[in-house]
Amino acid sequence: MTKHDALRMTYVGGPTAVIELGGLRLLTDPAFDVAGSEYATGPVTLWKTAGPALDAASVGAVDVVLLSHDHHFDNLDHTGRELLSKAARVLTTREGAERLGGHAAGLTPWESVELTAPDGRVLRVTATPAQHGPKNGDRGPVIGFVLQFTDDRENAVYVSGDTVWFEGVEEVIRRFPSIKTAVLFLGAAHVAIVPSHLTFTAEEGVKVARALPEAKIVPLHFEGWKHFTESRDVIARTFAEAGLGDRLQWLEAGRAVAV
Repeated sequence: MTKHDALRMTYVGGPTAVIELGGLRLLTDPAFDVAGSEYATGPVTLWKTAGPALDAASVGAVDVVLLSHDHHFDNLDHTGRELLSKAARVLTTREGAERLGGHAAGLTPWESVELTAPDGRVLRVTATPAQHGPKNGDRGPVIGFVLQFTDDRENAVYVSGDTVWFEGVEEVIRRFPSIKTAVLFLGAAHVAIVPSHLTFTAEEGVKVARALPEAKIVPLHFEGWKHFTESRDVIARTFAEAGLGDRLQWLEAGRAVAV
C-alpha cells in the first residue's frame, strides 16, 4: 500500500474502529454505551463488560458507517444508533436499511458502492457474505465489507463482520486475492440458545491467514462483552502455535495506528 492510500485505524472497543483510508473516515459497527450495560432480546441477554476507549463525540466526523448488521446490541447499541444520524452515510444489510431508514443504504453480498475520496480517487466498498453462527441458524442477515481503490489492484481491506468460517468467506478470498489487511471479528462469541460459536474462532482466523498469506490480520470484536469465549491471549497463542504470530497486528485502544 502506498503512502498515498496509507491505512490507519483507531480501536474504540468491541467491533468499533475508525478506518482512515485515502482521506476518508469509515466507522465499523458503532457500540459506544458504557460498561455494565445490559441488553435483553427474547431469551438472550448480552452484558457489556468494558466501555469504549473514545466516546462518540471524540471520534470526530465520519464519512461512512460500515454496519454489518443492526439487530444485535453488541454491534449497534443505543449510543451507536444515535451516532448514525451524524455520519454522512450508513452502509448495511438491505433489511437493516429498511429498519433504520434515513440515509442508510442496504447492500446484499457482492453489491458495491463507490465513494469519492478528498483527492478525487474512488474507493469501492463491496458487501461480502457472512454467516453469523451455524448453518441454517436464524441469526438474521449480516454482511462484511471489502474496501479497495478502483485504481489499485494490489491492495484491499477486508472487514469480516460477525461471521464464522464458511464457503462465503472462501469466496471472498477467491474474489479478492489482493486483500492485504483482514480485520477479523474473532472471540468465538457464544450464547446459550445456540449450540456453537457465532464469530470466528482463533483457529478459523488462522485459516483466513493461511488463505491470505500476504495479509496482516487485525483482530476486532473479541473483548468487552461477556459472550466472548476466546480472549486476546487465546488468539495470540493459537496464531503463535501455527507459526503465524507475526501476522497479527493488534490495535491500540483510543490511538490511531498505521496498519
